[in-house]
Amino acid sequence: MFVLRGFFGGSSDRLVRRLLQLYVGLALYGASAALMVRAGLGLDPWGVFHQGVAERAGLTIGTVTIAAGAAVLLLWIPLRQRLGLGTVSNVVVIGLVMDATLALLPEPRAMAVRVPMLVGAIVLNGVATGLYISARFGPGPRDGLMTGLHRVTGRSVRLVRTGIEVAVLVTGFLLGGTVGVGTVAYALAIGPLSQVFLRVFAVPAPGGDSLVAAGSDARGRTREHPEEHSDGRAILPS
Repeated sequence: MFVLRGFFGGSSDRLVRRLLQLYVGLALYGASAALMVRAGLGLDPWGVFHQGVAERAGLTIGTVTIAAGAAVLLLWIPLRQRLGLGTVSNVVVIGLVMDATLALLPEPRAMAVRVPMLVGAIVLNGVATGLYISARFGPGPRDGLMTGLHRVTGRSVRLVRTGIEVAVLVTGFLLGGTVGVGTVAYALAIGPLSQVFLRVFAVPAPGGDSLVAAGSDARGRTREHPEEHSDGRAILPS
């Protein structure tokens, strides 16, 4: 534990809390993504892409999620993004939990079950986002791509994020991914939900002040809230 404390910084109690938040958050994120798949009412943009590729390739959606995350990490090299424990864990854990949840969860047919399942999945995704980002172990691969392009191109985070998500959404839809009311509901709700749970799960700083997350801005300066950029849009652990 002392070795870990020296490596990650902070007290052992805070480190344990951060590690728990990281892995519980990633597990819940994978479970929430699986619930959205089972609801069958539409996925988030990256989910649509993963599902479309999975159907064409004959692979599980969790396997595609892992493979896509690893592929996106390769794009970090020219962008000079730095990996964190959370980055690598994101690639592996979410896909594994997603496939495990799908294997255990039957596909509902009644709309009276599917709609609450979708709502619960979106709320759970917001909880997972708050847990994972507040742990401060590095961005997910897709968010690192977004922030890297933002830094290199000078374009706003909103523009870069929108461009990436529109591209993967359209590609996923053309490949057979599910786009529907859940896609719209996710887009509208996940930002506000994430902001709420980022504050709920904020890890206190060593001095006692509450920090949501630590990171750096486009010029490399440390900021306390990297999930809130100049345009106010949240970075999610996709």
